[in-house]
Amino acid sequence: MNKLAISASTLLLSLFVLTATSCGSTSNDSAAGTPVQAAAADGATSTSLNIRYIDSDSLMTHYNLAKDFQEASMRAVSKIESARQAKATEIQKFAAAIEQKGRSNGYLTEASYNADMQKLQKMQQDAENYLAGLSRKTENELAQQQLQLNDSIENYIKIYNSSKGYDAILFKAAGIYFNPALDITNDIIEGLNARYNKVDSSK
Repeated sequence: MNKLAISASTLLLSLFVLTATSCGSTSNDSAAGTPVQAAAADGATSTSLNIRYIDSDSLMTHYNLAKDFQEASMRAVSKIESARQAKATEIQKFAAAIEQKGRSNGYLTEASYNADMQKLQKMQQDAENYLAGLSRKTENELAQQQLQLNDSIENYIKIYNSSKGYDAILFKAAGIYFNPALDITNDIIEGLNARYNKVDSSK
C-alpha cells in the first residue's frame, strides 16, 4: 500500500514573485530612503528602481491562514495514517483467524478455505483502493489550499502596493542579499491577518 507522504512543508512551496509597475517615483515608507540604482551596460546609471522584499518563511510562520492550513495538513496526514493502521489491523486479524482455523482443522472442505482466502485478498484490495482514494482526496484538498494561500498573498500585495508605488516586491529567496531596510514582511503579515477570517477547523 502506498502511504501518502504529506507534511506541513507542503504549504511552504515557493510563492509567486510579484512585480508591479510604479505609479509614482516617491516612497511612502520611512524605513528605506534611497531607490536602487540600475546600471546600464556602459556603466552609466540609466534608471532607478524602488524595490522591497518579503521573507516568505516568516510570512508562512505568522500568517494565520497559512498556520490554519498547516494544521489542516497535519490532521489530514494523521487521518490517513490512522486509516492505514486500522485497515492493516483488520486484515492481520482475519489472516490470523484463517491460520488458527487451519491449524485446528476447522476447515472441513477446501472450498471453505479458499472462500476465506478470497475474502482476505478482497479485504487487502479494498483497503488499498480506500487508502489510495483517501490520499488523492487529501492531495487535491492540499493543492486547493495552496492555491487559496497563494491568491490571498498575491492579491493583498497588489492592494498594498497600489498605495506604495514600488517597482518590485520580491521574496527574499529570489536574491542573495537585500538591505534589511527594504524588508516589508511585518507590514504584509499585519495586513493579511487584519483581513483574515478564520476557517472552520472542525471540518
